[in-house]
Amino acid sequence: MTVSKGKKLLILGVLLVVIDQIIKVLVKTNMGIGEHFNVLGEWFQILFIENEGMAFGMKFGGAVGKAALSLFRIVLCALLCWWITSLVRRGTPLAKGDNASKEPVPAGVLIGLTLITAGAFGNIIDSLFYGMLFSASAPGEVAVLGGYYAPFLFGKVVDMFYFPLFTWPDWVPWLGGHIFFEPVFNFADSCVTVGAIYLILFQWKFFAKDDK
Repeated sequence: MTVSKGKKLLILGVLLVVIDQIIKVLVKTNMGIGEHFNVLGEWFQILFIENEGMAFGMKFGGAVGKAALSLFRIVLCALLCWWITSLVRRGTPLAKGDNASKEPVPAGVLIGLTLITAGAFGNIIDSLFYGMLFSASAPGEVAVLGGYYAPFLFGKVVDMFYFPLFTWPDWVPWLGGHIFFEPVFNFADSCVTVGAIYLILFQWKFFAKDDK
């Protein structure tokens, strides 16, 4: 039995979200905030921090901003799912209107968009449910499943990947003494970033042509 293109993308998306959540749950239930260990020397570390929901540990002001960001992510994921579904149907018997006469969309475009969607959805899960599923994490205090620290929409996103590749020499203006890459991020952030960079570098011709 042949698996359709849409089902393959769905399987990919679900797999990415599952990987993201497994990593986050393992970190949150085994490490306290600020705890870290080296993976490949000091330049690749697992460092447990939490943020209010923006990528790479950035913050978005206050409770209202946090709720707005969570709702925005939900709407964004819904729109991306609708867009991917529309692109999958192009040039197929299921297509209607203009989509029926258009050429099928390259697989790379669909995969890139699926990476972005899966990454956004992975962080949505943290924001929506983690506050109601886990106890609060703190320095030296490991969270447990079955606790509670925040209501719906106000959970914190778990980050853990840290790559302090090198420190700029002191003589470098403005950058001296600072770490080259300081953000701490998670697997979901990586999916969004890789998907976006891939589309920009290798699939821009499709979007330029489609826009015309």
